[in-house]
Order: sequence, then C-alpha cells, then structure tokens
Amino acid sequence: MSQPTYFAVRRVHGPAWNAALPMRAQALWEEHSAFMNLLAAEKFVVLGGPLGSRAEVLLVIDAATEEAVRARLALDPWSKSHILEIGGIEPWTIMLDGRRH
Repeated sequence: MSQPTYFAVRRVHGPAWNAALPMRAQALWEEHSAFMNLLAAEKFVVLGGPLGSRAEVLLVIDAATEEAVRARLALDPWSKSHILEIGGIEPWTIMLDGRRH
C-alpha cells in the first residue's frame, strides 16, 4: 500500500494583518473561519492551525497539485484581502501516522 501524499502549506501574515489584534479579531474573521471550516468538511484541509508564536499557520492539504492548493486558498477572504499569504508549499509523503488504526 502506498503512502498518501499531501501538501504542507505555511501561511504567513500579509500586509493587511493588524498586529495589534488577536487572530479572531482580525477583519473578515467570520468569513475566513467559515471558509476554512468548509475546506476541512470537504477533507481538502486535513489538519491546520497556528504554529508557536502564531505568526504562521500550518495546513496539511489533500490535493492533486500545488496549483490546486493555490487556487483553493486564493478564494479565502483572508487571501483576497491580504491578511494571510502563502509562505510556502511543499509536497509531504506521510510515512507514519499514529492516528490510523
């Protein structure tokens, strides 16, 4: 059985991020949250959340290509308004997964 391949996506604060506000107080939070919840419900986003100091977000995405990742994330209200931007996308082959039975 082959290992699933995903994309590890780092999203970083864009120029419209307001450093004086916490994440949930940023402009368009409700719209962004609803969009991301939809991606998770569709299993496009497998895992996601802020890293460490919360300056970056890590998403594990199940998609066929990097272009598919970029296209879907471009529809995020926080992408459109430059609150978050893509900091990097790397293919990731999962070889160990303790969540599986």
